[in-house]
Amino acid sequence: MKKFQLLFTIVIVVAMMTSCENAGKEKAASTKKAKTITGAGATFPQPYYNKIFKTYTNEKGLLVTYGGIGSGGGIRSLKDKIVDFAASDAFLDDQKLANMPCEVLHVPTCLGAVVAAYNLPGELKLKFTPELMEGIFMGEIKKWNDAKIAAVNPGIKLPEIEITVVYRSDGSGTTFIFSDYMSKVSTKWKEKIGAGKALKWPIGIGAKGNPGVSGTINQTEGAIGYIGSEYAFAMGIPAASIQNKAGNFILPSVESVSSAAKVEMLVDTRVSLTNTDAVDGYPISSFSWLILYKEQNYSNRSPDQALQTIKLIDWMLSSEAQKETSKVHYAPLPDDVIAKAKAVLAKVTYNGKPLK
Repeated sequence: MKKFQLLFTIVIVVAMMTSCENAGKEKAASTKKAKTITGAGATFPQPYYNKIFKTYTNEKGLLVTYGGIGSGGGIRSLKDKIVDFAASDAFLDDQKLANMPCEVLHVPTCLGAVVAAYNLPGELKLKFTPELMEGIFMGEIKKWNDAKIAAVNPGIKLPEIEITVVYRSDGSGTTFIFSDYMSKVSTKWKEKIGAGKALKWPIGIGAKGNPGVSGTINQTEGAIGYIGSEYAFAMGIPAASIQNKAGNFILPSVESVSSAAKVEMLVDTRVSLTNTDAVDGYPISSFSWLILYKEQNYSNRSPDQALQTIKLIDWMLSSEAQKETSKVHYAPLPDDVIAKAKAVLAKVTYNGKPLK
């Protein structure tokens, strides 16, 4: 059985390499100049992307469009070769990489946080341990005045209201980040629900995208859900302090998310930051990536289309773009991560030759 699995893996890899090599040997589509760069995917970084893509369009005169359709939708669009890049908060694991038609690269663009946001009367500032997160999101703790919540939040008058869990109904990198964290801190969660972009939830109501979950929480007293921090800040929805691995209760902030990124960065940049070891790090933090094909001569793309795509992504790693992150409640990439990201981007080719 092991020999068969090894042979199967080799066949997939060879097929993928052959497909990419053939794409690289195709005659250049044309000398047509690029007019639009199109991306699709995660809603988690969308407020940041909308801001900087507007700036890039205004400065460079090249229209950049982005559709926040969820990480899963973005990857499908890239697989179908109908976008210049996909955006995802979950990097593709080895199996998913093997299922792509050609070799893909991951370029981190910013750091963000997924928060446990809630709607309760009054201005309650709550703290959650991993055990409370497990109990609430698995439906075992059913009311807000449960003794377990009260024990972690002494002195706070908790209302006797039913808890309504809100989750993502679409394939989502935000769901992956949240469930990846939960799988690390809860054995029960790992065994019964697991980590992924789409999950079988035991309780709750689903909503599409970070905007959908945020809106449902905002309109539902007693609701709690997981959303990108920018959505909580923008809509004024309270977010809990989460106890990290060091035992500290940490609020999501530019500083605490940046602290979570103090990890050894792999060459391909596929690194998880959840349940960080950093004593002052927020435990549900993540990079957000753009994902693109290494060989850019595909689907009748012109050399300029490929070049302009790379120029855009390279600009996103510049100090001009990175300084905008904190203005919309994200965190900039550390210098060593930017260096790794630029090294990844330098691997992109057109007809097998580096793009310049």
